Amino acid sequence: MKLVVQVPCLNEEETLPLVLASIPESVPGIDEIVVVVIDDGSTDRTVEVARSHGVTEIVRHHRTQGLARSFTDGVNHALAIGADVVVNTDGDNQYPQDRIGDLVRPILDGHADIVVADRQVGLIAHFSPAKKALQRFGSQVVNVAARTELPDAASGFRAYSRESLMRLNTVTRFSYCMETIIQAGNKNLAIASLPVLTNARTRESRLFSSTRQHVFRSGAAIVRAYVMYRPYVIFGVMAGVFGALGLVPYARYAVLAAAGQGGGHVQSLLVGAALVVMSSLCVMLGVISDLIRTNRALIEANLEHTKRARFDILRVPATASIEPAPYEGTGLR
Repeated sequence: MKLVVQVPCLNEEETLPLVLASIPESVPGIDEIVVVVIDDGSTDRTVEVARSHGVTEIVRHHRTQGLARSFTDGVNHALAIGADVVVNTDGDNQYPQDRIGDLVRPILDGHADIVVADRQVGLIAHFSPAKKALQRFGSQVVNVAARTELPDAASGFRAYSRESLMRLNTVTRFSYCMETIIQAGNKNLAIASLPVLTNARTRESRLFSSTRQHVFRSGAAIVRAYVMYRPYVIFGVMAGVFGALGLVPYARYAVLAAAGQGGGHVQSLLVGAALVVMSSLCVMLGVISDLIRTNRALIEANLEHTKRARFDILRVPATASIEPAPYEGTGLR
């Protein structure tokens, strides 16, 4: 079993040595541990520091591509070098790398496809009460969209089985955390949670410049991912709401008409008609979105086969030989 620990980095020359030093050299059930550093356009000595600490697998971006792209490129590289399990941690030393063995254990035991570390945000001293509340609310929203029960869906300290990575596809370029959970939940992958205690903060987050930006981008990623897999829910609710609201003006006009006052309230019919039209448009959008969802499912199935053809062939030992299958003809010559 090969474990790949990938570390996305952006100007982490000061904290990267702490991360690399705390990655365990051995894990029960794992035969080989490989560290991959993904340099997302760093302008400091991040790459040189990684190499000086013995890291030989480095994925480099010449310009900053974002956390989600770094995650995707790291995963593709890990699969290409034969990873059976991939652990993602951060270059700022936020996460306790010494818990990697515990993080991968449910996967090795066959109990989970993905394990997400629970940072127990209520215990993080540098998180403000507002940020803690937003983190809990965000996790609840993701759990509704993914039909999961994760206490910390935004945590980036995770372990993925090879099989789960074959089936997951990241679309957003902001953060993969929410999207991969929603995808995994809707693809019926087994997801487990592991409580951990984070390390002391070493710097401010570079993923977003403000809480408002983080909420907006995270919310957009959640909605996008949810619409991909369950569009009929969103558009069905919208159609129902507009349809119900559209009946109110019609009912009002009917009451007034029965009282002989309908002539002066034609605007109720116009408002009702507009709302009913909006309801009908939501129904049509729901049908179209569901067709797109079906098409996406077919594309993802094809992409999964492409990944297997691309990466699994690299796992065949060079000395291995493939025996031809026995001939099972009809006897005709």
